Amino acid sequence: MDKDSIKGFIAARAAKELNDGDVVNLGIGLPTLVPNYLPEGVSVILHSENGILGTGPKPGKEDAQPLYVVDAGGSPASADVGGSFIDSSVSFGLIRGGHVNCTVLGALEVDAEGSLSNWIIPGKRVPGMGGAMDLVVGAKKVIVAMEHTAKGAHKILTKCRLPLTAVRCVDMIVTEMGVINVTPEGLLLTEINPEFTVEQIRDATEAPLRVSENLKSMGG
Repeated sequence: MDKDSIKGFIAARAAKELNDGDVVNLGIGLPTLVPNYLPEGVSVILHSENGILGTGPKPGKEDAQPLYVVDAGGSPASADVGGSFIDSSVSFGLIRGGHVNCTVLGALEVDAEGSLSNWIIPGKRVPGMGGAMDLVVGAKKVIVAMEHTAKGAHKILTKCRLPLTAVRCVDMIVTEMGVINVTPEGLLLTEINPEFTVEQIRDATEAPLRVSENLKSMGG
């Protein structure tokens, strides 16, 4: 698959999981592309855990106010029409109270039980996991949107090896190869990108992978 199209392909499939009026929190990187692919008639309220409800489009350089209007990743941000700025305790109260319908975020590792590691990169200094620990436990639905492997190395593992963000929190994994649901019986491939075979997906997945009897095309 064309490397340049992978991120958009994944974001477009994740966008199909969102419903009109949902409160949605997006992780940094690939998940921020999701609003570009919302189905017709679907409008969502974007939440940034550092204190914006109704996050607007990323401002241009001439409109950015980087000293005090930023998103959770520290990039210049804005509030959309009708949006609001709230303090951190209210923002995390929304998360912990179950008022976020869905969070879409990336991952370094996901395992067969739906546990997630997404904040420590070996050999690099990082500030911490941010709001991810609260989001993946408090949001009603957790979608990991990521490339299936990292330079050929497995990212979907039998057990996570990196420090955990949370245990058994992921509901769905969307990659360029397919859509995988996390079930009590393990990982279940429900949709496949026609550019790949089931065998290729299994080879790229360390964890055991069952295949749905009603396996669908990812583009369908």
